[in-house]
Amino acid sequence: MGKDKLRKFKENESFACLLQPRTEEVLNCNHPMKGHWGERMFKNGNPIVLELGCGKGEYTIALAERYPEKNFIGIDIKGARLWKGAKYATQHEMTNVAFLRTRVEFLESLFATDEVSEIWITFADPQERKPKKRLTHPLFLNRYKKFLVKDGTVNLKTDSRLLHYFTLELARQNGMTVIEHNDDIYGSGRADDLLSIKTFYEANFLAQGIPITYLAFHIDNAAPLVEPQWDQEPYEQKYKTLTRADGHVASQLD
Repeated sequence: MGKDKLRKFKENESFACLLQPRTEEVLNCNHPMKGHWGERMFKNGNPIVLELGCGKGEYTIALAERYPEKNFIGIDIKGARLWKGAKYATQHEMTNVAFLRTRVEFLESLFATDEVSEIWITFADPQERKPKKRLTHPLFLNRYKKFLVKDGTVNLKTDSRLLHYFTLELARQNGMTVIEHNDDIYGSGRADDLLSIKTFYEANFLAQGIPITYLAFHIDNAAPLVEPQWDQEPYEQKYKTLTRADGHVASQLD
């Protein structure tokens, strides 16, 4: 392991905003922070928003700066990546930001029922050959709805049309409410102050001319969710992009 990584790992231990649970704490579903993030980490009762697979925390930080009335937690398994976001939050004394080093599979051990108001998934690995590892697969969504409030929103922002349309069809076949979907937020003019936040990877995708997609939905089906049956290639033709009266771009099923 390189000296720089070791330095970052050591410094991570000093950041009050970075939580690194022990294995036994997430395996027995009894982490002391579960159900107490508001009072113990943020010292308030404001809504809690998660970013899954946050990397260096660029989106988490930007969201927290734009929405001080909410609390944001960036989650990733890579400590060297989290170091950057945690250091920035510490240096800038940001009280509505935290970072959590763990696997997404363990989130049920760290968040209680109705503790999370919203989820962001930004540029996650689309796992082209391993759909069960996609962060929007039913295996994960069934976990999220255990701690997401009833009307909580899941936001998916990605360059992967595979992940975008897989998730869209999953929502449709499982009877979930699709709030909005857009297959080119910049080309359609949908990228407002919120959606125009750019990570390092997003900037690279845009430089290559790759469209950025956005999908927002509720996990409002009480039954266990199932993987969609779909054929990706013709699927994109089933949707038409429409502009709502307020200028946002939404979509309608054919």
